[in-house]
Amino acid sequence: MKKTIRILLSLALCAVIISGTMIFAGADDALTAKPLYFNKDGSFRILHITDTHLSADNARESVRLIALACDTEKPDLIMLTGDIAAQDTLEETKKYADELMSVFESRGIPVAVTFGNHDSENGAYTREEVMALFNSFSCSVSIDDGDALTGCGTYLVPVYSSDTGELKFNLWVFDSGDYDSENHYANTAEDQVEWYREKSSEIERQSGKKIYSLAFQHIIVPEIYDALEKTNIKGAFTYKRIYFEDEYYRFAKDAENYGMFHEMPCPGYYNHGQFAAMAERGDVLAIFTGHDHTNAFGVKYKGIDIVNSLSTRYNGDAFSTQYGYRVIDLDESACDKYKTRVVRWYDFVNSKEVKSQAEKEDSGLFAEIRFFGFFEKAFTDISVFVVELFTGRTVRYPD
Repeated sequence: MKKTIRILLSLALCAVIISGTMIFAGADDALTAKPLYFNKDGSFRILHITDTHLSADNARESVRLIALACDTEKPDLIMLTGDIAAQDTLEETKKYADELMSVFESRGIPVAVTFGNHDSENGAYTREEVMALFNSFSCSVSIDDGDALTGCGTYLVPVYSSDTGELKFNLWVFDSGDYDSENHYANTAEDQVEWYREKSSEIERQSGKKIYSLAFQHIIVPEIYDALEKTNIKGAFTYKRIYFEDEYYRFAKDAENYGMFHEMPCPGYYNHGQFAAMAERGDVLAIFTGHDHTNAFGVKYKGIDIVNSLSTRYNGDAFSTQYGYRVIDLDESACDKYKTRVVRWYDFVNSKEVKSQAEKEDSGLFAEIRFFGFFEKAFTDISVFVVELFTGRTVRYPD
């Protein structure tokens, strides 16, 4: 009798999981990726990789570092947000894309891809052709949205409970474009914004509540400048606003900030309402971007964190302390929150885990990063100390 009850309970649980998944799968359209699941302990880790700019000059070292990052962080999903491996021909691009994707494929890590301003700008191939390269790997969960929306690589990645099959979290992926007709940086287009608005509302109706989420794209939203403090005085760690003369911006004292700026944020010139739609819907906790290679910061504005991640590539003897990757951790029991941290290559190669894994394997690469990174870090630390001492202004917040 007890055995029969256990069997019936197991069958009922399976039915709940299957039906829960099918409810949302049935409502989902062609722009929803296959579902991912929280781990049994309720965790879910994203490794945000962006602006790898793979080429003959850096591919071997960059891919090696990324492979080590995967082995160290053990992510459940890779988010690749553009400027990945653009070359003069599709064949060359394929070579470097294959090298990168083989890291994830061999480790069985799902990958979500979208594109940046450089991924197809030379006109030798299309974004759709590049997406096909990534989607030739079984680990890719990426979607070519075809003619449905502007660009290529706007879609939704749902994350379900490992136990109940209930939809718990959403990951919105946007192709933020390359350039507009006036050669400014582009931004997420009106039809993509409307798709998000309708899809978000549909999911809330079906689930009976808001499903919290994160958004990922290449180019930062224009509202970044609304979240900063405007000043007419140029100074240290104060940056000119792109496309505007005599406007400079820095962290606002009263805002919730983390990380630091190393260059001007570069959003599109025109604003098509993406951030406003997300603020209105109230389900997006943060928008993660790349594009601005040495910026690793976050600013909370209207309830949403606007977050930039470092370029995830090896760049010779430069930027050992300003290039790296971002980790984002979710907890199924608290889906209204997330945790994130930045890992710079200098700190990464000095960590105990990496030393034990790879010191003998490529000591020259790590020695170079340590050597130049030491001086870069010292220069940054001194600069921050001096500026904060004499201005009383905070220019570096905890990551």
